[in-house]
Amino acid sequence: MTSHEGGRLNAFVQAVTAELDRPGNDEAVLLAAVARHMGTLVSVDDWLDAPFAQPDPHRYRQYLLHADPRARFSVVSFVWGPGQATPVHDHTVWGVIGMLRGAEIGQHYAPGRDRRLTARGAAHRLEPGEVTCVSPSVGDIHAVRNAFGDRVSISIHAYGGDIGRIARHVYAPDGTTKPFVSGYSPLQ
Repeated sequence: MTSHEGGRLNAFVQAVTAELDRPGNDEAVLLAAVARHMGTLVSVDDWLDAPFAQPDPHRYRQYLLHADPRARFSVVSFVWGPGQATPVHDHTVWGVIGMLRGAEIGQHYAPGRDRRLTARGAAHRLEPGEVTCVSPSVGDIHAVRNAFGDRVSISIHAYGGDIGRIARHVYAPDGTTKPFVSGYSPLQ
C-alpha cells in the first residue's frame, strides 16, 4: 500500500482483498460484492487526498491509488477536467466504477455482425455515490465523459488486474481496434 492510503480507502482495499481470497467466487458474485464495497467508499467524499484529485487541462488523469501485490486488482482515481472524455475503449478485465464527485456519462457499445460498433442502450449518467460495472461478460466496450463542461468530476475505479499495465483496445467507428496500455498519470 502507498503512504496516502488510510481510512475508507484502506477498508475498501481490505474488503476487495478478502473477496478475492474467498474460494469459488464467480465473476457475478465478485462484481456484486466489489460494487457493494465501492458504494460504501464513494458514499462519502472526505478521503481522497488532493494530489490524487488534480485535473489536467488537456486530458483526463488516471492516478493509481492501490495495486494489489499479486496484481489481482488495482484502484484508480479518474479525474475528469471540464468536458473531457475517453475514446471508445475496452478493459479486458472486470471493473467497478463509483462516482465520488461531479458526474460522468457513459455509453456502452457492442460490435455488430460487420464489426461496426453500435450503441447498446441509452447513455447512462453516474451521479455521486452511484456504482456501475464493466467486464467482458457483462459489457466491456464503452466511452465515458465528464457530464459537466465547467467543473471537475472524479470517479473511483477498481479493476481485476493492474489496469495501467494491461493491453487493451481503442475502437474506431468501423470496428477496427488499436492496442494501447494506459499507464498512470504522474502526481503533480
